[in-house]
Amino acid sequence: MSDRVAAVDCGTNSIRLLIADVGADKQLSDVHREMRIVRLGQGVDATGELNSEAIERTRIALHDYVDRMLDAGVTRVRMVATSATRDARNRDDFFTAAAAELGRVVPGAQAEVITGDEEARLSFSGAVGELSSAEGPFVVVDLGGGSTEVVLGNSHGVEAAYSADIGCVRITERCLHGNPPTPEEVVSARFFAAQRLAQAFGVVPVERAHTWVGVAGTMTTIAAVALNLPEYDSERVHLTRLSLEELRAVCHRLVKMDHDERAALGPMHPGRVDVIGGGAVISEVLADELARRAGIGELIVSEHDILDGIAMSIA
Repeated sequence: MSDRVAAVDCGTNSIRLLIADVGADKQLSDVHREMRIVRLGQGVDATGELNSEAIERTRIALHDYVDRMLDAGVTRVRMVATSATRDARNRDDFFTAAAAELGRVVPGAQAEVITGDEEARLSFSGAVGELSSAEGPFVVVDLGGGSTEVVLGNSHGVEAAYSADIGCVRITERCLHGNPPTPEEVVSARFFAAQRLAQAFGVVPVERAHTWVGVAGTMTTIAAVALNLPEYDSERVHLTRLSLEELRAVCHRLVKMDHDERAALGPMHPGRVDVIGGGAVISEVLADELARRAGIGELIVSEHDILDGIAMSIA
């Protein structure tokens, strides 16, 4: 008898839903996945508070997700909120609205703020489940809107993890204002990314890693662009392997594009158009550092990430 669970990941840029059946072997079987760009973290880096309109956009998306959970017969739900809410002074406004929605599925259910360390561990467990243990140790990078988690581990679990205060929304709002960004802005963004990621590399011994796995929207979008997909196709993207030369070429291209050129790319989600350049800058810095520190020559892009980890945690 399977158990139907729902996982919700609310990040700085997007809110995502996974409804899955949990079999007797504790393996997940997807029922439904969905993602919406709500930009909950809009301006939070500058103001320290969540924007009221952003909270309402997120609440509306969550309301629709809860309706779907009820239709699907979900019996357990877990919602986690990450970087934007960790940083916001008025986060209780958001959590009150979220609790009202989640309580329609399970009375008393609430969204949780998780630490960067737990975010990293959940991302790792979701990302490496389908990979051969022989390819480990793995360094999993979850490049989000407000933070980037760097996690080292193997098939037995996580060895070290760090949540760096850098993401595609944060770096765009802070450094990349031009359309397209000026060379000076790109240099500034690379310096900012390298500075923040150095903190992660000081804690996580990536030198021991054999395989780099990238998760979340920046990485999956880069893979889709590299594959020249006419529209986004998660099955094609999942477990794509890109050489670092291919990765750098796509990142360089995205950073040089203006808004309209990025928007015209077939697999580009409208909500990522204005922040994908920032994500590309961070990805390039990651590629350079992992090549230098660990001799890694390719990136594996996984569609399975923290969302799967959240569902597995309540399985």
